[in-house]
Formats: sequence, C-alpha cells, structure tokens
Amino acid sequence: MIINLGTNWEDFFKDNILEYFKSLQSNPFELVTLIIDLTIVIFLLYCFFKVVKGSRAWQLIKGIAFVVIATWISGLLNLKILNWFLTGIMNIGVIAIIVIFQPELRRALEQLGTNKLTRLFGIDKDLATKTKEDIYKVVIAATELSKTKTGALIVYERDIKIQDIISTGIPMNAEVSPQLLVNIFEPKTPLHDGAVIISGNKIAAAACVLPLSDDKDISKELGTRHRAAIGISKESDSIVVIVSEETGKISVAKDGTLIADVREDVLKKILISNIVTKRFASEKADRKNKIEELRNKMRKDKLNKENKQETEKEEK
Repeated sequence: MIINLGTNWEDFFKDNILEYFKSLQSNPFELVTLIIDLTIVIFLLYCFFKVVKGSRAWQLIKGIAFVVIATWISGLLNLKILNWFLTGIMNIGVIAIIVIFQPELRRALEQLGTNKLTRLFGIDKDLATKTKEDIYKVVIAATELSKTKTGALIVYERDIKIQDIISTGIPMNAEVSPQLLVNIFEPKTPLHDGAVIISGNKIAAAACVLPLSDDKDISKELGTRHRAAIGISKESDSIVVIVSEETGKISVAKDGTLIADVREDVLKKILISNIVTKRFASEKADRKNKIEELRNKMRKDKLNKENKQETEKEEK
C-alpha cells in the first residue's frame, strides 16, 4: 500500500516516528538495533545506487524522486486535485516499473545465491582463486600468440614492486583476459612493442620498457625480448612469460634464468607454483606463526599473573 505523502505525512510522523522515539526512552537498548538497522539500509542503498548509476534505471529513479517530492509538496500546500492525480500516478507506477524492468528484476533474482551477488556488494572472490584464473587466462593468451608466432612479453609483479617500470608504459588498470592480451601484442598496433605488466590481479600497463640484461653468458641467439625478460627477473622477483616472434616458442624468465620452450601444461604449473602456491602458502604460515606467538604470549601473561597472585598471598 502506497503512503499518500501529502495528506498523511503528519499522521505518519505522529504515529510512527514520534512513537518510536518515545519507545527509545523507555528501552535505550533499541538504540543499538536502530544504529544497526540504519547502517544496513544505508549500505544497501549505496550498493543499489552504485549498480544502477549510469544505467537506464538511473533516469527512472530520478523521475520517481521528482514525482515523490511533487506529491509531498502538493499535500503540504493542500493542492488536493494535483495530490490526488500524483498519488494515482504513483500507485500505477509500481505496476509499470515491474512491467518495464521485468528482465532486470528477473536477472537480479537469478543472481541471488550465486557468486555474482558478492560482486554486487563489492566483495571479491578468494584472492588465490582469482590469481589462478588470471594465470589460466595468461596461459591461453600465450598459447594463442605462440600459434601465430606473435612476439609477447608478459611480466607478473610479485613481492618486489616495479612501479618505475610500470610508469614507462601506457596505464591500463584492466581485468586480465586472453582476448585483451592477444590484441595488445597484435603487430602494427600502438601497444604491441614492449611488455605488459600484471600487478595486483590487473593489467597495470602495456608497452613498458624493460631493462636489458648485460650478462655475457646469455646466448647470442636470444633476441632483445628474451634479454629484457632476464633483465627484469634479475632486478626483481618478477616472473616473465616470453613468446618468441621467430619460433613461436614460449619461455619463462625467473631469478635471472631462462626456462626455454615450455609446453602449455608446464607453463601453467610454473606460474601457479611460483605465483600462487609459494605466496599464499607463506602468507598462511605467517598467519599461523603470529597466532601461535599470540597464544604463547597470552599463556605467559596468565602464568605471570598467577605467580604474582600466589606471591602476594604468601606475603600476606
């Protein structure tokens, strides 16, 4: 049932808002539930406006807001005919909204209980899972580039940040996708010459300039692309995927060494082992050690407290 925002506002204020504040005086604990209630509502409204902003639903929301304000003002000014007309529009408008936005409403209901719902509230999926998915996409892109003998340099930033290298390229801040990576390295395109840097599960920049390795032990058969990959892997802990323009073979540069001519399955294992397994296993071990240290400290403090109490009793 739609509230007549003009004629019933005074009654609504007295019967609901004033009564609610009176109940707060008799039971202050309800203030806690009020704060929680308001926080949830504000958060849901924020998420809703974040989703609809820029869409055609945003225009409709502005129109609805205008009608609601106009209805309220017409009630305050006692414009009975206009208020009756606008109230009628609002009653019919609910049905109209359901009909017009039936596809959007259906999609929203279908997303309930799925991982898409977490994206609606800005909750990202598990970081390890997301990193694995990005690696699979890089492997797919490298395989496709290998088939067409298209040269490529894809750098995975790890613990040591390489912001100075990222700043030499064109900023992108894009989601990792095989289609985008393949398109970036397409010959005779503006971004094909240089390296792509993946940082924080995003394609941070393209056409980046990497430092060349001056190691004389490197085979003279290796071109500039491979030397650049070895160079950045020496200066940082980055892992680099290289696709040769001459042979189409895929190589991996790590810790200043080159693992040449790797297959698709081997490339996947190398990347997951060095980017996902080592990183998240060490983070888990660090968290476990910190928890254990905290527990030991609590036990020690408790023991010291008990000893202190026993000493005080003996002194008495």
